[in-house]
Amino acid sequence: MRAAPTCPRCFGPLQEPSIWSSSWRCGPHGDVLPYNAHRPSLAALTLVRESAVVPLWLPWPLPIGWLVTGFGAAGDERTGVRGSVVALSGPSITHGPADLLLIAEEPGVGLGAGYAGLAGPDPGEGVGAGPPHAKVNVNGHPTPLWCVQDVPSDRAAYAGEALGRWLWTIAWPADAGALLVLAQLTLADFRDVDWDVPFGAFSPRLEAE
Repeated sequence: MRAAPTCPRCFGPLQEPSIWSSSWRCGPHGDVLPYNAHRPSLAALTLVRESAVVPLWLPWPLPIGWLVTGFGAAGDERTGVRGSVVALSGPSITHGPADLLLIAEEPGVGLGAGYAGLAGPDPGEGVGAGPPHAKVNVNGHPTPLWCVQDVPSDRAAYAGEALGRWLWTIAWPADAGALLVLAQLTLADFRDVDWDVPFGAFSPRLEAE
């Protein structure tokens, strides 16, 4: 049985559409897109990929020792998936396990901000101002990312723009964010490829906090 969708901004419960409104509604945040997290499987990947109107980013090749550990989708049959998440888990730069979320979303969805621990729906004024703090390769093009300010100390968040949508990378623990700087990840849109990727256990980061 699939879990009930939640708010992409706070992961709280939603009021379902009714005869008076076609929108899903969060008490604190008003009308939002319904969000569902999916355990890692080919079926889940296919479900999200076929409905996505935003990219579904995957680093390829995967960093050594890393696995795909889940997916997330904000949207429904009416809207399509307008915010996507690919979760990955693997060894950190220093020691112990690390988790990474790659998020693509339209402005205002709030999914990246929700996982980054921000109150607003978007990454804030510092993103796009001044020199970038990191770069990733997106479809063969260097894409700048800026460190997102005011996130909790247990994580690191970077954000930028790719293909006209927000691109977020959120890493736990915070020093795992160095993966972006040191590895210079190459991202491909999962909608355009059909790779046999390795799956791991469901990421705890996709569960509501």
